[in-house]
Amino acid sequence: MGRGTAVTAEAPPGRSGLAVETRGLTKVYEGALGPALDGVDLSVARGELVAITGPSGCGKSTLLHLLAALDAPTSGTIVVDGHDLANLRDADAYRREEVGLVFQLHNLLPRLSVLENVEIAMMGTGLSRAERAARARELLAGVDLAGRERRRPTELSGGERQRVAIARALANEPAVLLADEPTGNLDSASVGNVLRMFARVREERGTTVLLVTHDPSVAATAERIVTMRDGRIVGEDSPARAHP
Repeated sequence: MGRGTAVTAEAPPGRSGLAVETRGLTKVYEGALGPALDGVDLSVARGELVAITGPSGCGKSTLLHLLAALDAPTSGTIVVDGHDLANLRDADAYRREEVGLVFQLHNLLPRLSVLENVEIAMMGTGLSRAERAARARELLAGVDLAGRERRRPTELSGGERQRVAIARALANEPAVLLADEPTGNLDSASVGNVLRMFARVREERGTTVLLVTHDPSVAATAERIVTMRDGRIVGEDSPARAHP
């Protein structure tokens, strides 16, 4: 299934090899004591796994929300997979076609089956019901959940629900996967399963992964660790140097 329905007025090509690029990115919330983001410059190569770390309130989640077009910056530029987000015509289409979102609390619909939770991400894509169901089954098998398609989220463990959320995020073959504390509430075995899934989608699909985490052991699985504080990027390092 291909991506690429136009979601911007004109999609500039972006710099070669980059999946994400921000320049001078700021976000100021009314009444806040300071900016949530303060001049963030970030470049992420296609297929790269980048962990974003830092204390609570440093701007990590705000950055992901802006990359997902869930909020708009106060100033600065964002280009994701060649799309300048300032020119978005349809933010829903952008999120459906270009980025996959994984959150700590899963956001699964409890009244729908596991299969239906994955299928719903493909609504409006032009796929038939049978095609959506077939792709959902394939994705669930890929996260080791074959045979659980008809269960409800409440019948699954926390780790299994997170894997359903990853399958849903991958339903439309996004160029970029944005994961906000996806392992925060999981046991060590489930954390390992989620991290192996991220490695698999990068290897098999070339998906770029941006992972927000407080966990140094999770960050250490990334190719690059970006550290934020007070709305700024204050350091970048490789896990080998950051965690000797």
